[in-house]
Amino acid sequence: MASLWTGDRGTIKPKADFDAGDDAVALRKAIEGIGTTEKTLIDILTHRSSAQRQQICEAYQEATGRTLLEDIEGDTGGDFEALLVALITPPAVYDCHEVMRAMKGVGTKDNVLIEIFASRSPEQIRALNDVYLEETEKKLTLDLKGEISGDFSKALLLLAQGSRDESTTVDNEKAKEDAKTLYDAGEKKWGTDESKFVDVLCQRSIPQLRQTLVEYKNISGKTLQQSIEGEMSGELEELLVAIVKCVKSVPAYFAERLYQSMKGGGTDESTLNRIMVSRSEIDLLDIRAEFKKLYEYSLHSAIEVRNSLLKT
Repeated sequence: MASLWTGDRGTIKPKADFDAGDDAVALRKAIEGIGTTEKTLIDILTHRSSAQRQQICEAYQEATGRTLLEDIEGDTGGDFEALLVALITPPAVYDCHEVMRAMKGVGTKDNVLIEIFASRSPEQIRALNDVYLEETEKKLTLDLKGEISGDFSKALLLLAQGSRDESTTVDNEKAKEDAKTLYDAGEKKWGTDESKFVDVLCQRSIPQLRQTLVEYKNISGKTLQQSIEGEMSGELEELLVAIVKCVKSVPAYFAERLYQSMKGGGTDESTLNRIMVSRSEIDLLDIRAEFKKLYEYSLHSAIEVRNSLLKT
C-alpha cells in the first residue's frame, strides 16, 4: 500500500540510518518525563516516512505494552495532538477517519468529503473503502447515501466507489463528444441537465478529462469551470469545480485549499493538518511551488505568520 501514498515530489523521505527501536525509546522518554518534550516528538515524527512511523508504533508497543496513539492522546491536546495522531496513522486509515468525522453528528462536513473524493486516485479511494468496511462492518457508500441527497449524492457516490476509469490513453473523438454533451446540457439549454456533468466528470479517466476541458473551451469559448459556476450552485457546484481543478492540477487545488484554510481571522487547523500530512510524501514540493506562484509568498511564511498570530 505504501506506493499508493508516496511520490517523487514529497517533502518527507525515508530516514537513511533509521532504527525504529531507538526512536521508540526517545519518544517514550519524551512522553514519560515531567511535561512532554514536544520538540522530540516533532523532530522524530516529521522526519520519518509514514512506513517508518508504523514501524516506530510497533516498536513502541513492544517496549511499553501501550500504543503510541494512546500515549500521545493522553499527554498532548488540541491541534498539536491532532497533528501527531495524523502523522502516526496509516494514510488510508487517516483518510477513512477524516471521512467518518465529516459524516458524524448533525449535518455533514461536505467540504471535507469533496476534498478527499475529488483529489484521491481510484486506488486510494478503494483502500479507504476497505478500511471503512474493516472498522465498521458496513459499506461506506451505503452510509454516505444516508447522509447526502440529490445530484450531489449521485456524484459523490460515484466517486466513493473508486471506479473512475483508470486508462491512460486519450480518445480525442470521445473528448469532443463529451464536450458537446456538456455544452448541450448546460450553456446551450434553458436549465441545466446536471446528470450529464455528473456522468462525465465522475467516471472518465483524468487524462481523458484533460482533453475534454480543451475541447469544451473550443466549443463554448468558456472554460468548463466557468460554465459550472454559472449554471449550478451549492455542494454539487463545489464538487464538480473541485474535480475540474484536480483534473487541471492537483497541487494547485491543494495550494488554494491551504490558502483558504489560513485566510481571515481564524485558521482551519483540520484542513491544514490533513493536507500537509496526506501530501507530505506525494507532492508537497509541487504544492509549495503552486502556492508561491498563486499568492507570491511562500507556504512556509504563510504558516509562520499564522503561528505568530496564534501566539499573540
